[in-house]
Amino acid sequence: MRPKKPLTVTNFGNFLVMFEMSQILNCGLDQKTLSILASLIENGVNPEALAAVVKELKRETDALKVNLLFDF
Repeated sequence: MRPKKPLTVTNFGNFLVMFEMSQILNCGLDQKTLSILASLIENGVNPEALAAVVKELKRETDALKVNLLFDF
C-alpha cells in the first residue's frame, strides 16, 4: 500500500472544490465520506463501480428509512 500523500494547500484546495461540487450536485456526501471515496479512487478503485455502490447503498438506506417510518 502506498503511503498517504501529505496534505498540502493545493490538495486541500482541490478537496474543497470537490466538496463544493458535490454540494451543488446535491450528492448527499459529507466531507469525511467524500474524502474516503477520493482515497479509494486514488488507490485504484474503479470510479464507476464505486459510484454504483454508493448509489445502491443510498437507495437501500432510503428504503430502510421509509420502512421505519411506516412500521409504527
